[in-house]
Amino acid sequence: MTSLSDKILSAQTVHGIAPHDVQYDFSSIAEVLKARAEDERTWMIYYDEQNNRTEYSFKNFVARVCQTAGLLKANGLKRGDRIATAAHNHPDTIVQYFAAWMLGACVVPLNMTEDDARISYILQNSRAKLVFCREDYLARLEALLQSDVLKEKALKIIPVFGDELRDGGFHELLKSSETAEFPKGDFLDDECLIVYTSGTTGNPKGVVLVQRNLFADGTSIAAWHGIDATQRMMCVLPIHHVNGTIVTTVTPFLAGASLVLNRKFQTEYFFKRILDEKVNIVSVVPTLLAFLLEGKADSLDVLKNGFKHIICGAGPLTCELAKQFEDHYGIRIMHGYGLSETTCYSCFLPTELSNEEHRHWMQDFGFPSIGVPIPANEMAIHDENGNSLGEMERGEIVIRGTNVMKEYYENPKANEETFKNGWFRSGDEGFFKKDEQGRDFYFITGRLKELIIRGGVNLAPLEIDEVLARAPGVKAGICVGFVNDFYGEEVGALVIPTNENVLKEEILDFCFKNLAFSKAPKVVIFAENLPVTSTGKYQRNKVKELFKEYQGVQFKKVK
Repeated sequence: MTSLSDKILSAQTVHGIAPHDVQYDFSSIAEVLKARAEDERTWMIYYDEQNNRTEYSFKNFVARVCQTAGLLKANGLKRGDRIATAAHNHPDTIVQYFAAWMLGACVVPLNMTEDDARISYILQNSRAKLVFCREDYLARLEALLQSDVLKEKALKIIPVFGDELRDGGFHELLKSSETAEFPKGDFLDDECLIVYTSGTTGNPKGVVLVQRNLFADGTSIAAWHGIDATQRMMCVLPIHHVNGTIVTTVTPFLAGASLVLNRKFQTEYFFKRILDEKVNIVSVVPTLLAFLLEGKADSLDVLKNGFKHIICGAGPLTCELAKQFEDHYGIRIMHGYGLSETTCYSCFLPTELSNEEHRHWMQDFGFPSIGVPIPANEMAIHDENGNSLGEMERGEIVIRGTNVMKEYYENPKANEETFKNGWFRSGDEGFFKKDEQGRDFYFITGRLKELIIRGGVNLAPLEIDEVLARAPGVKAGICVGFVNDFYGEEVGALVIPTNENVLKEEILDFCFKNLAFSKAPKVVIFAENLPVTSTGKYQRNKVKELFKEYQGVQFKKVK
């Protein structure tokens, strides 16, 4: 019988090459920092909420990281320990991440938009010893630490008061901190991130990533998109999530490229900032594409000034939204896919496709393709028994490679289920189609656990979302599987209407004309917003109760 550790090792092996046999230019984040320590080039440009601009060279940044590492050591932190960050996009936050990694410590990012129960659980479960907490969240965190569960943990808080030198604050403490020396040795297997997944029920699972994962995914992303020392990326996504952390922070740092960090996404400044700062690539989620279209943002001809394309993933992208954006702006969306458990991205559309090929893979299959596996991993489609499925057959997307996580922290049941076939099981349904070169282009059709099971037949939510997005009067919408006495589950639609005159009947009629009756929504409920996580993933299960009054209704096809 194969042990769990052997199954995990299999899931971290790419094309027969074990993770320890894959070579990188550096054996630790500390080595990368040391290599950049005298580099006077621009590393980071930061825009705060008031659009004030601050610039940091690699040299400035590394010096601040070494100071912060010294501060951590002075507070008793050592290799293998964990720190948490109650923060938002800010250079201080990135400094704190790299300082922990320099020492071989692990960062636990807190998403402060989450509820108190979840944050308390993460602080307790992760065994963090210290929290860097920005002033915005200080009162809330101090109150949480007074709970019976956390009081005995004796977590130390280092407050971060903006950029001010206030007693006991991060910047004041740095003044008296000794600068830490770069440690020597191989840190590739040292834990560096524990990211808690955004599940809709139960306690979140802690995804444990090691430094090797960061190198694997970061170098693959850089190679795929042509990111080198001449390039500049922009971050508009929250860095408490792997997309903001890995794609537009770790990747450019490993490549010696530069970064434009935004406190948050702002429609009116998006293209202007790309133009002003000569940005080449930015990573977004589909929601932001919709915001740009809705805000009628002027692209300012950024393609004529060195901008290459937009990376997009971490949420459901429909063919309709992709077509609207690419037709309007003429900017290519490099659609991709990945999970926290695979560090971040696992596949992208190839960047060298012709316009015709790109359009084909984005529009001709009912779902926009998520592309081809990156070098760090391989992918397949499996049935429920772990057998490989063929072209165009729907099953579970599975991944194995050097970017696959170490484990779910202290969750043996989840680890056994996730790795039971020697691959990482994504929980997402999809299929693949080969191109003329024999490459497998993958597609995602929805979460397996979100599949609507109507009368014993599995329905993919994204397929229904695609039609709903084109319906008259729909500004945005998602389908929701709700409990029904006659079919087990039935299909409803939660819709943000374009105006107050939109008729639900017209939306339903459009869906009936473009979907089989079994798949079409039977009920439309209007809403002001849709339930999403901080990275734009729909939380369909949170709104099932809105359709409760229809549980006993049998919907019949009208002839």
